[in-house]
Formats: sequence, C-alpha cells, structure tokens
Amino acid sequence: MVVTSPMSFRDRIAECNVHDPSGFLPFLIGGARIGSIRSDRARRLAGFPDVFVVGAAEVSLHPHLDDFESRSRAVAAVVRELETEGAIMKRRDEFYPVAIAFESPPLLRIERSAVPHFGLRAFGVHMTGYVRRADGPWIWVPRRSFTKSTYPGELDNTVAGGQPIGISLLDNLVKECWEEAGIPEELARQARFAGTIRYRFEAPDGLKPDTQYCYDLELPPEFVPRPVDGEMESFELWPPARVVATVRDTRAFKFNCNLVLIDFFLRHGLLELPEAERAGLREALRG
Repeated sequence: MVVTSPMSFRDRIAECNVHDPSGFLPFLIGGARIGSIRSDRARRLAGFPDVFVVGAAEVSLHPHLDDFESRSRAVAAVVRELETEGAIMKRRDEFYPVAIAFESPPLLRIERSAVPHFGLRAFGVHMTGYVRRADGPWIWVPRRSFTKSTYPGELDNTVAGGQPIGISLLDNLVKECWEEAGIPEELARQARFAGTIRYRFEAPDGLKPDTQYCYDLELPPEFVPRPVDGEMESFELWPPARVVATVRDTRAFKFNCNLVLIDFFLRHGLLELPEAERAGLREALRG
C-alpha cells in the first residue's frame, strides 16, 4: 500500500472531464439526445438539409432517415464530404455503433474518426495485466509506438482498444490482447470484468463522452507481452509503487489510461487513504 494524497488522483480525473457545454448543441435522433455538436460545426451541417435539421437550440437527424441502413448511408456520405474539407481527419476504416446506451440497439454505424465530431459516446475495453508478487501486483506497462497518430510515445494500459460494432466486449478484448500484446486467446479469456469508467473530455476533434469497460488479467510470472501489430513500442513490468507514483506525479500515461489505473489501485488496495477519500475517487470515476 502506498501512502499518498488523493488530490493528484483527483487532478488526473478532472483532466479527463474538461469541457464547456455552452459551446455545443444537443444532437438528437428520433427525439433522443445522442450526442453534442460544436456550434460552428452545426452551422456547417446545415449545408446537408436532407440529412440534418439544424435549429438555434439543437441539431436533429432528418426524420425521414428512420432506419439503421438509411441513417448509416446518409451520415457516411456527410462524413466523406467533411473529410475532403479537412474537418474530419485520420480515417480508421473502423465503424462504431451509435446508440442511446451500450445495451440498446444501434441507431446507425459511423466511421470511428467521426465520433468526436458529433460528440457521440464511444466505448472501449481497457485491461490491466499484472503479475502477483509478495509486495503486490506488478503491472505490465506498454509504451505506445512513436509513429502512432494519437498520443505517440506515451504510456498506456496493458491492452486497450475501441469497441467496434458487431463484436462483443470480451471477443474484442481477446482480439486486442493478441494484436497489441501477443496474449493468446486461452489466456485472454481469463480476464475478469471489473466495472466501467465514464468521462467527458473536450478535444480538438470534438467531444468525447466515453465509457471504458475495465478488465483485470493475472498473467503467469513467465509470460512476457510483446508487440504484434506495431501499436506498442515495448512492455515493462513495473512494481506497484512505481505505477502509482507515475500516475500521481506525472502525465506520462495517455490521459484516459490514468483513470483505469486509479480504479485498479482502489480495487487492489494500493492506496492508503481514508475510506471517504477512496469512495470519492470511485464516484468521480463513474462520471
């Protein structure tokens, strides 16, 4: 257990929840709020009157787009146009579900890179791989590739990835475990679901009201993760005190990965804090 102050961890959580609601308009589909669009971007969407209805107080998908396929096709055409204008960048050719909640039927699918542009909630899986030792759980810490288009060279969770449409959380985690860390399926499927984290972050490409599905995986002492798809540069096994201090004292980890680690610290008893402080951190992580 590490003696520490809760304030640095509150700072890490607060850094993932920086946004100005006054700069955004609600985005509705069928009367239900599904996202948030920056006001200047809403004005541009008025140029697609067959797809969007833009008012002074909200933006709605046109009501004649009343099923999954018609919505997906219409929005995809707009996204392509916005890409040519440079308003949406770094196409991933990966599609995310757009839904009121993760468990709800998707209303449409959308290119991953366009999700923040419309302020849509994205979902992801984040897994902390650790090795049990006498002084606590040692954590496998990867460094992101220096050639990645987002957050190059920063530290990350052991395995993490966005949640595409048409795949379960666990199957997605198994896929990411192999691609990012060379963890075989039979081992990856032993990961234990540990809860969800929510945050709302305003980035240059839009609003990110995201949900992270967190998993823990105890790895055998002899297993060493390795980069497979090139997204990670390397892996190191860190003692718990080093991971806690790095999250507490630096911004070396990718911003949202700090939240997953703080949650792990709390669940594994790594922070020597009064229960009221631990409860406050847990509540802040749930958004």
